Order: sequence, then structure tokens, then C-alpha cells
Amino acid sequence: MGAYEDAVLDYRRRKDEHFAAGGGPVEAATFQGLHYYPPDEAWAFTLPLTLRPQDAGTEVTLATNTGETRTMAGFAEVTVPLPGGQHTLLVFAPLGENRPARVFVPFRDATSGMETYGAGRYVDAPVDWQLGGDGPLIRLDFNLAYHPYCAYSPAWVCPLPPRENWLPEQVAAGEKLG
Repeated sequence: MGAYEDAVLDYRRRKDEHFAAGGGPVEAATFQGLHYYPPDEAWAFTLPLTLRPQDAGTEVTLATNTGETRTMAGFAEVTVPLPGGQHTLLVFAPLGENRPARVFVPFRDATSGMETYGAGRYVDAPVDWQLGGDGPLIRLDFNLAYHPYCAYSPAWVCPLPPRENWLPEQVAAGEKLG
């Protein structure tokens, strides 16, 4: 195993420990561990973010699993070179953050509803604000994609990926159904 795979497996182990200790959306006493696709570094990308000045700080309303809405800030987009071709995803930031350290990328793909949660998955991606560089970079690692908490309990309110973030192909990386 290489350093990358070790890091992904360690992240997953820590998440399972958190859930087993009662820190997640499942009953700790019955928690048996999450299920994942095998780590594959081909699903990890470092890509330029295209800032969307027209959206910077603009409140964006996302639908949720309960019919309520969740407000985030429109922030940027990222074009991802997936096996079936390039796809551009919308990227969101917490309200009021002009230079976020992490951004939120909700998405659906061809595994949604079959191998993964039907409403989609999330990636929280770090942003590298390069000093003197050509612009910010995002580390979009689909091996770290996770199900929203509403996949485990209807008590949770979870934003749904906007239609722009529905991918026509499978992203066989990250968390999957048991």
C-alpha cells in the first residue's frame, strides 16, 4: 500500500470510530461500519477553481430532502476530467466567506440510488489560495465522497445537489451503500 491509500484508509477508520462512539447519525450500539469503494488515486484531482464573480457571496438556495431549503454562497465552478469526459460542477462556500479554506461540492452520479445514496453524495474539498499563483486550486478527492446524514436518519436535513452537479457517469469512489 502506498502513502495515498494509507491516508484514505486512515480517514475512513477515523470516521467509523466517530460513528461508533455515537458522533454520527446512526445508533452507536448497532453501528457495523461504513462501506466504501476501494481507494483509487485516479479519482483524486487537483484542479483550478474558476471563481464566479457574478455569484461571489450571492446566496444560493438549495432544496433539501425534507422540502426545506438551505442557503449557501455561490462561489466557483470546477471542471473535472472524468473517464467519460469533462464535467463542470458548481462549488459552494459558507455564507460570508470570501476565501474559504474548504468548499462544498454536492453531486449525484450514475451510482446514485443503486450503489450509493439516491439523493447524492458530498465532497468537502480544501482550497489552496496560491500566493502569486494563477488562482486558487481545489483538491477534489472523490475517494472522500460521503453520504449526507439524511441517508442514515430522516431526522437530518440535507441539501440536495443542484441539477448542474448531476453527473451522467459512475463515480466509483468514496462511500457506498452496504
